[in-house]
Amino acid sequence: MLPRSFSAELAKAHASVPDALPGAAFCALADGLLALLFPQRADQPLPSADAVDSELYHFRSELAVLLAKVPSVPAPASELADEFTAQLPALRTALLRDASAILASDPAAQGLAEIISSYPGFYATALHRLAHALHQRGLPRLPRLLSEYAHQRTGIDIHPGAHIGQAFCIDHGTGLVIGETAIIGANVQIYQGVTLGALSVTKGLQGTKRHPTIEDHVVIYAGATILGGSTVVGAHSIIGGNVWLTESVPSHSRVYHRAHIQISRSEDPAAELVFSI
Repeated sequence: MLPRSFSAELAKAHASVPDALPGAAFCALADGLLALLFPQRADQPLPSADAVDSELYHFRSELAVLLAKVPSVPAPASELADEFTAQLPALRTALLRDASAILASDPAAQGLAEIISSYPGFYATALHRLAHALHQRGLPRLPRLLSEYAHQRTGIDIHPGAHIGQAFCIDHGTGLVIGETAIIGANVQIYQGVTLGALSVTKGLQGTKRHPTIEDHVVIYAGATILGGSTVVGAHSIIGGNVWLTESVPSHSRVYHRAHIQISRSEDPAAELVFSI
């Protein structure tokens, strides 16, 4: 038997935590909203404008109920729900630009329907734009719960505080990390395994700009690491795969990692070498 003191210790811990958040219900509501905004993600399209109005009303009402359960919200839950719902047309427009950017850059993409319904980069971007809108309004904890939900489902880790411009394209995306104070311009394309991180992670840097700025029309290839709050990647630059960058580069730069390759062979050195790369 475990000692009674252990039970008492756990009871004290349970009593001292902040109020529980409706995290699972909120993530489910976010998925439902994406299905409402994009019928490509829905099990069945809605038959009429009246049905759409009904779903929008239901979304706004459920959002208000969930926000009312969040402690220390910066405004009445009903007011926040109204503000967020009023942003839905602009949110849908922004996400359609993101999907179109993916379609324009990915030769494997067969159309917007495929991207919206199945691409993890689009899904992670969509949930980030939802989380960022809540983060800007000062809601505690819920934006991070939503971003971590997207992280679990896609392997793409975007802090809700990161500012991301229009027509954002994540290609593949697994292992992508974008930090809290990162600023990303318009028409930026990022591949898998990229880190936009901080040079130092000491707690004393909280509240300061720790993550890089990526200007418009930049491409960052797989495995690149870009660090530091003062690091700026100028517009129309290309950052090659596996680059480690901790200082700014001007616009129209090309930054590549040059690998040193050495091949050791135990076979007949006169034999022909054939490589397919």
